[in-house]
Parts: sequence; C-alpha cells; structure tokens
Amino acid sequence: MSASVQDSAVLTDYKSRVQRLQMLIAESRSRKILTLATSLVCAGTFVAALTMALKGVGFLFAVLPILLSVAFWQFRTFSRYSAKLIGSARRSAFYERGIDRIEDNWRGKGSTGMEFAREHHLYQTDLDILGGGSLFELLSTTRSEVGAERLASFLLDPTTVHNARERQDAVKELRDATGLREEVAVLGKYQFHNCHGEHFREWLNQPILRVPRPIQIFLLISSTACSLLGLCGYAKIFPWLQIAPVLAPLLIAQAGIGLALMRRVRVHIRTLLALVSDVGVLRQGIELLGHQEFHSAKLGALVERLRQGRAAVTIRNLERRLIAIERREDVVLYGFSLWLSAGTLLVLSVERWRARHQSDFEDWFDAWAEFEALNALACYSWEHPDHVFPELLEGETTFEANGLGHPLLPRDHCIGNEVALNRSTAFYIVSGSNMAGKSTFLRAVGLNAVLSSAGAPVRASSARTAVFRVCASIAINDSLQEGKSKFLAEVDRLRELINATKRPGPVLFLIDEILGGTNSRDRRIAAEALIGAFVAGRAVGALSTHDLALTEIAENPGLCGRNIYMESDDPDQPLAFDYRVKHGIARQANALAIIRMMGISV
Repeated sequence: MSASVQDSAVLTDYKSRVQRLQMLIAESRSRKILTLATSLVCAGTFVAALTMALKGVGFLFAVLPILLSVAFWQFRTFSRYSAKLIGSARRSAFYERGIDRIEDNWRGKGSTGMEFAREHHLYQTDLDILGGGSLFELLSTTRSEVGAERLASFLLDPTTVHNARERQDAVKELRDATGLREEVAVLGKYQFHNCHGEHFREWLNQPILRVPRPIQIFLLISSTACSLLGLCGYAKIFPWLQIAPVLAPLLIAQAGIGLALMRRVRVHIRTLLALVSDVGVLRQGIELLGHQEFHSAKLGALVERLRQGRAAVTIRNLERRLIAIERREDVVLYGFSLWLSAGTLLVLSVERWRARHQSDFEDWFDAWAEFEALNALACYSWEHPDHVFPELLEGETTFEANGLGHPLLPRDHCIGNEVALNRSTAFYIVSGSNMAGKSTFLRAVGLNAVLSSAGAPVRASSARTAVFRVCASIAINDSLQEGKSKFLAEVDRLRELINATKRPGPVLFLIDEILGGTNSRDRRIAAEALIGAFVAGRAVGALSTHDLALTEIAENPGLCGRNIYMESDDPDQPLAFDYRVKHGIARQANALAIIRMMGISV
C-alpha cells in the first residue's frame, strides 16, 4: 500500500471516528436533558404529594417512596449521561487534533514545550525543536505534563545507539495502537486534570514529616475516643456533664500536639492538595498500562516494573488518602476534622506511605513518562506513513538518506534530497542564492537526526544513520543581556561544537553562514581551520554560505569535503527555485532580482 493511500486511510478512519462520536454526543445530550427534566418533574411531584399528604390525603404517603426512588434514579442516569457526554467530547477532540495534524492545520493549537527549554542548548532554537510551529508541537500528543517533559528530553538530550534502537522497537509496536492512544487521551475525570512533574518533585523532595510512634498512636486513639464520646453525647446516651471530664483532656492534648505540628502539617497539606488530580491521572494511566501485553524489550520492561510493585493498587491507596485530605477542606467537614485531628492524621498517613514507597513511586512515575513519550512518537508514525524508520548504525559516523525532507513542511511544499555524509564525504559546503533553501536543507538534516535518536521515523524514503550528538549554528543572535555580539555568540557556539567532538559518540554539525561577521579572507582561513578540527574529531556535517571563496575548502583532499549548491535552473528566472541539491558550486546571484521585487529600480 502506498504512503498516500495509507495516509488517506488514517484520515478517513479519524473522520469516521469523529462522526460516530459526534452522533453519540448528540444522543447523550438529548438523553441528559430528558433525564434531568424527568428527575425535576418527579422531585416536584414528590414535594406536591408530600404537601397534600401532610394536609390529610393519607393514601399519598404510599406514593412518596416511589416518586423519590424514580427521581433519584433519574438523577443518577443524568449524571451518567453527563459523564458519557464529557468522555465522548474528549475522545472526539483527540481525533480532531489528529485530523489537524494530518491536514497540516496543527500550528498554534498545541503545546510549545518552551517550559522544557535548556539554556544555551546546542540546537533547540536553531532546529525549531521547541516553540510555536516546532517539532515538539507537532509530536506532543501526550496526556500528561510528565509525558511531555520526557518527550522533550527525547528530542533535546543525547542518547546511545542501544537506547535509540529500543525506543524505535517500542514505537513500531505502539504504532497501530490507536485505541490505546484514545484511552490514554481520556485519562482523568476532566481534561484540565493533569500530571505535573513539578508537583510530584516538590512533594518527593520535601523532608518526610517524622513524628514519634507513641504520639501517632495517641492521636489515633484520642481521635476515635473523641468521636465516640461526641456521638454518645449527641445521642444522649450519656449526659455531657459525665462526658466532659474525659473529653476535655483529650481535646486539650490533641490541640497541643496539633499546634506543635501545625506549621509543618500545613506545608504538607498545601503540597498534597495540588497532587489529588495528578495522582488520579497517573494511577489510571498506570492501571491501563499494567493491563497491556507487549513484545518489545522496552515496553515489556516498563509493564514489568509496574506489575512487580503492584503499582496501580499501591497508588490507589495514596489517592484515597489525598481525596480524604481534599474533602477535609469542605466547609461542612472542616469543623469535624479539627475535632478529630483528621488533617494531622491524614498527613502522617501519607508520610508513612511515602516512607515505604518513595523509591518505587519514582520508578513508576518514570515508567509512565517513558511510555507516554513513546506513545506520542508512535502517534506521529501512524499519522505519517510516508516516513520511514532509519537503520541505526553503531561504530560509524554516517548520515545517509534518500528523499530526505523537512519534517515541519507541508507535504505539498516538501522537496526530498539525497544526503550522504560519511567517511568519504565528511562535510558539504552548500552554496546558492538567497531563499534557495540552504537553511531549510540544514534543518532537514538536523531534525531528522534528532528524530532518529528519539526512536521516531524520519521524513525520507530510506535512511541509515548513527545516533549523533547534534550541534547547530543556524539561528544565532546577539545578546544585550550577556553583552555578546552575534559574531561572538557564534564563536562561542563553534567552541562548544569543537568540545563536543572531544566527547564520546559521533557529532553532526550544521552551520549557516559560518563566521559571517568577518572579511572574506579571514573567514576563509578560519573556516578551514574549524572544519579541519571538526573532521579530526570524526564529525560530519554541512555548512551553507554565500561566500564562494569558502567553496575552495571542499577541494582540500585531506578534509574529504564536497561542494553542493541550490539555485534556480533558469538564469532568466533567478527566483524560480526547485529546492533540489545539485553537485558543484553555485554560479547565480539573486540579490538584484529581490531588490527589483521590492519596487526599487537598480
């Protein structure tokens, strides 16, 4: 089956699912309105019948239980349809976003990932990894923030060939699991419920609140005794005068302990209240994942980590404690909670749970984040069937691809090119006209290298590549805050690139207009020295330039470079670009043509 047919099939499937869900939404909405009206009528009839019965129409007392039961049953049905309506709407939204991605209407509708940005990163800005219209925005279909954070790590942090291969196998297995992705998308009661990494880290990094065991036992016994004594007094089993001598010392002792612990307990309660919905989403996700059967090594290991520790059951116990703390904050229950020292007891209960399970919880938390990131890459693969999984090479410094395209370009505007960077061709010098596509070509190479390391497919008809440490100097700007000119900022980036070649693993360098802030002669000498250092460090890459003097560097047989260019094939139409790479050196210039386009006579 061709890629275009597969793509059409995915789009048709998504639209069919949306249509079915919209019908279900309409049906649920109608039934919700009907059951609400019925429950209100029954409630009104109940009130009227009760009034008449109290006025002497005795036989209506027999009808009252029936009316009340029907009203209660209808209200429960109303709640069920409300939940079904919300769930169907969220499922529909999941597929609608997928349709937007397939039809290239996704920009500005997803997460930019800028909260995960790394300061002074070697390529995140240059390759549009994060930000509006970025690779992250296209890929980010995770349900929770912790999954999104792990996805950003896949795209920004270096990895090994072994890890990349394991990710790739996992993505291949998850690729067809559309139903599983749908279930992940509707985790949690509401869409705004999330799973925030900073909330969990704040809680896990807090010192455990340790209280001597005798005090904990006393609080539990005292709370139980106060509850029983209060009930006995309220029910008039014993008079309050007899209860007070026993109850008062207990309450005073509880109050003393509560005041001593109040400041620390309040800090913990604030932290725990932020975790309630987060833990709910995490627990549901782990429970869903624990029921899956996978064959790939990475996914199988993730599921086994969750099953061995009975993660879903254990986190469910934590969730119950957190829900109790949340309910304690209700106005109606707050007074009773003070009477029973419920807040202190619940916090201490959570702290005992954390003391027993903190390391396990961190492991489960990590497993869920890893799965979510892999699942997002699988969704990308499913929605882009024309992309291929590259062969990942070990022990080689190679990036080779046929039909390589920029992953963020619309399909109708994306031109594929052949790339072969290896020992025999260590670097390209890309010359050509303005707007001919040189920077886009560099970004296409870099973005597909990043996708390969993440375990995702690349936009190519075939590809084989090492797992690179990518370094780019494409979107370097001056910095008033740091007091750096653009030239100095670029020099700093090139220094970091050279340092990267001294660390283990192959390096891919991508440089746009190298050392553009200096004269042609110095630029030529400095650029050749830099390229020599890159090649000596077993790096491969590409440089773009308008300065044709730099093309001489590729003629140095000791550097193993090659000249390629991008320009219009028609000298009379210098702006009629085909965006295809050609071997050799550019001979055309289009600056004057661009000036004339602006209406300026030259």
